[in-house]
Amino acid sequence: MADKTPVRRALISVSDKTGIVDFAKRLAGAGVDLISTGGTAKALREAGLAVSDVSDITEFPEMMDGRIKTLHPRVHGGLLALRDDEGHLKSMTDHGIDGIELLVVNLYPFEETVAKGGDFAECIENIDIGGPAMIRAAAKNHRFVGVVTDPADYETVLGEIESGGALKDETKQRLAMKAFSKTAAYDSAISRWFAGQLDETFPKDFSMAGRLDDVLRYGENPHQEAAFYKTGDKRPGVATARQVQGKDLSYNNLNDTDAAYELIGEFGAEKPAVAIIKHANPCGVAIGADMLDAYLAALRCDPVSAFGGIVALNQKLTGAVAEKIIETFTEVVIAPDADDAAIAAFAAKKNLRLLIAGGLPAPDAPGLVVKPLAGGFLVQSRDSKVVTQDELKVVTKRAPTAREFSDMLFAFKVAKHVKSNAIVYAKDGATVGIGAGQMSRLDSSRIAARKAGDAAKASGASESLAKGSVVASDAFFPFADGLLAAAEAGATAVIQPGGSMRDDDVIKAADDAGLAMVFTGARHFRH
Repeated sequence: MADKTPVRRALISVSDKTGIVDFAKRLAGAGVDLISTGGTAKALREAGLAVSDVSDITEFPEMMDGRIKTLHPRVHGGLLALRDDEGHLKSMTDHGIDGIELLVVNLYPFEETVAKGGDFAECIENIDIGGPAMIRAAAKNHRFVGVVTDPADYETVLGEIESGGALKDETKQRLAMKAFSKTAAYDSAISRWFAGQLDETFPKDFSMAGRLDDVLRYGENPHQEAAFYKTGDKRPGVATARQVQGKDLSYNNLNDTDAAYELIGEFGAEKPAVAIIKHANPCGVAIGADMLDAYLAALRCDPVSAFGGIVALNQKLTGAVAEKIIETFTEVVIAPDADDAAIAAFAAKKNLRLLIAGGLPAPDAPGLVVKPLAGGFLVQSRDSKVVTQDELKVVTKRAPTAREFSDMLFAFKVAKHVKSNAIVYAKDGATVGIGAGQMSRLDSSRIAARKAGDAAKASGASESLAKGSVVASDAFFPFADGLLAAAEAGATAVIQPGGSMRDDDVIKAADDAGLAMVFTGARHFRH
């Protein structure tokens, strides 16, 4: 039912005062009486505006360090009263309650306080109580009350009030929807913080919230709708990155770039490293003497799949590397930083997206991963396991050489980011063959070996790049066949979790083939 209730009184109480003075001036110019609280009232008075304190309306002082100020019937009655209900109108008259037709509120900066490292008491004090209560009251009664929680809506609200004295029904409904979304996200942030304080990873009621960053052209396929939401997590990556140039990022770009940057974070920033990703799987990863060396070694692994891929670097992108990258069609490049020469080189490729993340994601940092299912969702902790050499158990007669140990740890880091079943061949700090996402580990091993052969042909090598390599498996070999396929391809050492009922058979097969093999005791399934 349409309602054109004129906006006569507005209650303004904001933590973020961006644009509020100009907004209030125009409200006053349209004949709207202003009510406010604390710091907001002070700012408006300093701007020369006539403002009534909430305490003047309630005839009750602010108290308890401002915890009690708007929780009063003359505030909530003014927001909740149905203007077409005789009983409500009589209650307003009987109790001296005047209507409030516009509420402008944004909340105490709880998330910002947490992000800056506030202690427990400070975070608690930044939990807003009166603000959410008023927002929900006004949003519930949106037929008669407009509720503004986002400064981005100031201009729309002013335009309607200045032109007609009232807000349109559709505008009030949209504002109410945003208001309930805001309070839900706010409560979700508080709930998650409390759970963290109590080390309760999986509370009975789990909630998470995000803020719309961009509505994307489409999802994985053109017939699917998609959007990108940010949660406020400061983990370096696609959500924190600055896009220097290029087309808008698509759903697939964002997904693949996240996969690329999470992988490159495994190597820290000590030695130059590059990862090339296609469809969320690595097609080449390498550590090099310098960034150009690392990029060329990563590209060598699978130059065919690298076409149209994502390139992630763990150090500053330089002009020399950028010039080499643009020789192959690339969708996105992401790095902690880029120099002017690199930016200039990419400028010639206007569709290529360059993202500057400002840092690297820590591979061992805690976090949660959420996966939707029909009727629910799965939640698990991020795979933050980092395997070290001290944890490796040599299970074969021959122990690995120092080079093999180094390559095995490198390959196992990469395998952590390859879709299961995952097999990774590596040599001299570079992948030389990757088998991903197969239903059997034997098939993954064969595919990785074939890719190593293909890469050799593409680079003019006389034998498969797998010769003299090591092989990493994300989970145990259930049978010896996958391991023997790796030996046939030329691998000399194997790193795998172990734990199969047939471990003894697999170890014997490795000994018979002259392979060195270690168990990690930890697997890296990635579905």
